[in-house]
Amino acid sequence: MKYELDIHTHTIASGHAYNTLQEMIHTAKEKGLKLLGVSDHAIAMPGTCHLFYFHNLKVVERQYGDLELMLGSEVNVIGYNGELDLDEETLKGLDYAIASLHTPCLAPGTMAQNTNALIKAMENPHINVIGHPDDSRFPIDYEQLVLAAKKNHVLIEINNSSLNPKGFRQNARENDITILNLCKQYDVPVCLNSDAHISSDIGNTIFIDPLLAETNFPEELIINTSVDKFKHFLSNK
Repeated sequence: MKYELDIHTHTIASGHAYNTLQEMIHTAKEKGLKLLGVSDHAIAMPGTCHLFYFHNLKVVERQYGDLELMLGSEVNVIGYNGELDLDEETLKGLDYAIASLHTPCLAPGTMAQNTNALIKAMENPHINVIGHPDDSRFPIDYEQLVLAAKKNHVLIEINNSSLNPKGFRQNARENDITILNLCKQYDVPVCLNSDAHISSDIGNTIFIDPLLAETNFPEELIINTSVDKFKHFLSNK
């Protein structure tokens, strides 16, 4: 299966990634992507960029030959009622936004607290994707999450980095299989992302693809197969 886009990637602006924006663009073009989304960490993540970084994204060109660039953010959920670390004005200026749970920004709560945090984040009209909800350090009621994604028109991410054996997220494989089966059951689309923190990892789905085969996941529910499909999804939020 050929994928046209990867929208969860990080540049040196995130503080713990290793390539510049131009280097990420160059590699995405070399890999034949049609759309690269850069989603640097929002302001609650230690070491990341200042708020002004997101306000100034308007100066960046968005077309590089056959490659389109979209600029968003991986926004941190910082409260169990879905509070986020970017304000509405900043979120409105982004091309898209991923909301994620990170231990430096919110201590893991109970399953009910963690699930509520993500569902409330999804209710924000500027959130388009829930990032890596596959870490057992943050236990989640996945059926509630998938149903809320369907109701709020939000994509569930399947994150390649989570599945990397060298990664730190817990039980990601088992949790992602559960998520994929529920998304198939309830007809909820997913977004396959690399979570690349270095340019060579852009577009990498090497750990995701076996799970898609194992769950017999339908191609029509994979947003990455078409830039037009992804943009249409965003426009209907």
